[in-house]
Amino acid sequence: MPAAGAVFDLRLHGVRGSLPMATASVARYGGATICIELRVAGRVLIFDAGSGIHPAGQALRAEGVREIDLFLSHWHYDHTIGLPFFAPLYCPETRLTLWSGHAATGPARELLAGLMRAPYFPVGPEVFRATLETRDFDPPETFDLAPGLRIRTLALNHPGSATAYRVEAGGRALCIVTDVEHVPGVLDPAVTAFVAGADLMLYDSMYDDGDMCSHCGFGHSSWQQALRIARAAGVGQVGFVHHAPFRTDDALDAIATAAATEFPGAFVARQGMRIAL
Repeated sequence: MPAAGAVFDLRLHGVRGSLPMATASVARYGGATICIELRVAGRVLIFDAGSGIHPAGQALRAEGVREIDLFLSHWHYDHTIGLPFFAPLYCPETRLTLWSGHAATGPARELLAGLMRAPYFPVGPEVFRATLETRDFDPPETFDLAPGLRIRTLALNHPGSATAYRVEAGGRALCIVTDVEHVPGVLDPAVTAFVAGADLMLYDSMYDDGDMCSHCGFGHSSWQQALRIARAAGVGQVGFVHHAPFRTDDALDAIATAAATEFPGAFVARQGMRIAL
């Protein structure tokens, strides 16, 4: 159960980036790609449908959750690969709203059909039995999802673009910023303003600063940049997500130790982690 007085109850079902991993070297931090579950104001929100959404879906269906909002940061495979395997989509009692911040790329229904088409997938979305509603939008739109529950959005610097989300409720704020590339030596003013004063920021920390020169244009940032933004924006806690496939548990341990000396509220996200705010 979340801590008494908590507004947000987060469950991190997947924190890896680019490619699911299943080796012993990543067992402690996890190899499933991005999927974040948030319980707030009596609602269930899911951010991204990476391979981590499979166990999330099994748990939600077993719990009998019937209404879900699924927000995609973008449609790259590592953020959508688990979507056809999300158990609630096969339950006729489920009502799922799929939010996609890429109206210019194409309607979400068409993108979903493209994800699940031959010869890449054996069946299409017609196999779903849930009531599926799609909501296409263009950042920086803001939504009042329920009384006192606001979702803000921001377009990010990523190949094909991506969407960051800021969830505000009960005087708390959570920001999910993945995937984003920064210019070395520059704090993106839009991102810094977007996360200002947040209680928690989950940030794309695929690389470290030393990786950035050799990965220019790949669309990702570093854990050191996460700390710089957190300090500049007055963020309370910062969690590193979207770990590189090559980043082992031992390497992530070293990052956690180094980051904690610079920013007491910093941590490396682990698959299965639960956070109450």
